[in-house]
Amino acid sequence: MANILVVDDELGIRDLLSEILNDEGHHVDLAENAAQARAARALARPDLVLLDIWMPDTDGVTLLKEWSSSGLLTMPVIMMSGHATIDTAVEATKIGAIAFLEKPITLQKLLKAVEQGLARSLSRPPKTLNPALPAVDFVPELVTTSGTIMAVPQDKGMQSTQSFMLEKPLRDARDEFEKAYFEFHLAKEGGSMTRVAEKTGLERTHLYRKLKQLGVDLTRGKRGA
Repeated sequence: MANILVVDDELGIRDLLSEILNDEGHHVDLAENAAQARAARALARPDLVLLDIWMPDTDGVTLLKEWSSSGLLTMPVIMMSGHATIDTAVEATKIGAIAFLEKPITLQKLLKAVEQGLARSLSRPPKTLNPALPAVDFVPELVTTSGTIMAVPQDKGMQSTQSFMLEKPLRDARDEFEKAYFEFHLAKEGGSMTRVAEKTGLERTHLYRKLKQLGVDLTRGKRGA
């Protein structure tokens, strides 16, 4: 199972790709524009990105260039478009995209491209933490022989620790960390969704949907609760 980010401004495309990839056993995050894609990439560190070229805020090629120039193009990216020219596809490939899918995307071509992209991702040597990524409030302190990461908040004023079992399935371990991450920020910001959204770099609607998905108690961090 892999963590795949789908970036497309068309709801129908996002839903279709999400359904197909979920059926294949992958975890799928969705973004409808470049701003959401940046936040999702920073938070989830996807194994593969399916990136639409034509989007309303920032086009996919520009976002690809941004990731490449800032050292964030650490995952395979597959470009998608129904209107791109050959020159655009070639440009994206030169920047770092591994493939280009023309819409409407057939099931066979999608699964083949994803399989090849993930194979390339898994063949890369393990990476250390990327210093270009935004710092989060939990930092690894110790990896035990039993496969447990112990982490403590950077804010020493908050006297709590978190532990994460590395022997769990990837999706379970990631969900456990994300839940702890958001619960920490909710508590720190007194339950303010606006401040948590600003702190984590997520749009409020996406943040709320993420919290509900993770089963985070939204009243837990409210002052006086």
